[in-house]
Amino acid sequence: MQSNGQRLAPAHLAIIMDGNGRWASGRGLSRSAGHRRGARNIEPLLERSAELGVRVLTLYAFSSDNWQRPKGEVTALMHLFGSYLDSKAQHCREQGIRLQIIGRRDRLPAPLLRSIVRAERVTRRERRLLVRVAIDYSSRWAIASAAARLGVGEVSGPEFRQALAQVTHSDPVGDPDLVIRTGGEQRLSDFMLWESAYAELCFSSHLFPDFTPDELQDCVEQFRSRRRRFGGLDAPWPEIAGRPSGLQAAESAQ
Repeated sequence: MQSNGQRLAPAHLAIIMDGNGRWASGRGLSRSAGHRRGARNIEPLLERSAELGVRVLTLYAFSSDNWQRPKGEVTALMHLFGSYLDSKAQHCREQGIRLQIIGRRDRLPAPLLRSIVRAERVTRRERRLLVRVAIDYSSRWAIASAAARLGVGEVSGPEFRQALAQVTHSDPVGDPDLVIRTGGEQRLSDFMLWESAYAELCFSSHLFPDFTPDELQDCVEQFRSRRRRFGGLDAPWPEIAGRPSGLQAAESAQ
């Protein structure tokens, strides 16, 4: 374990994987080709994240608003998600990576649901890195659904976090320490709004298929250079005393 004097990697890293379609359009290819190229870019990023000491990696793959895209593109994406999970689950198991899909499941096609169940089952015992892929995910929907689940009345932060985890089919994990968005846009787009209240943000101009492990490491280095106060005064890095650290929460989830 690194000491407080050493700048730690984010225990929980989140990436908004933006720019696949624009990458393809700029090369005269179909948007689906861009999504396939982006999928090939995930594996080296997983490996670099694990090497850097990341414990939880959340990838934003498909927002609930993305259902508005052309039907052919959406159908191709659903097939790509299933194929990716089927082809990578065993490899992830061998690499100590646990897969978990977060978001709604009531609108996903049956073949994809079967792939999700298989991938989560195959990798459920792995502890090196927890990779959560957000599919049909909406933070605003999750917050509203968690509030409805809890009913009327005042609730504690841990209770609300547990309710959020239940409605998105995920384990409770620490808040993201660092959120990276590729593709040049500078917004969260309905991604982990509650959990990212005190996350550090890094926006990359690189479209996701061009976002390399070295660029990921550059974002982590930026994170390491920042001092996080969580609304208070200067305190020992990386967390304010008394606030559950992302690392502690990530370890408890595993």
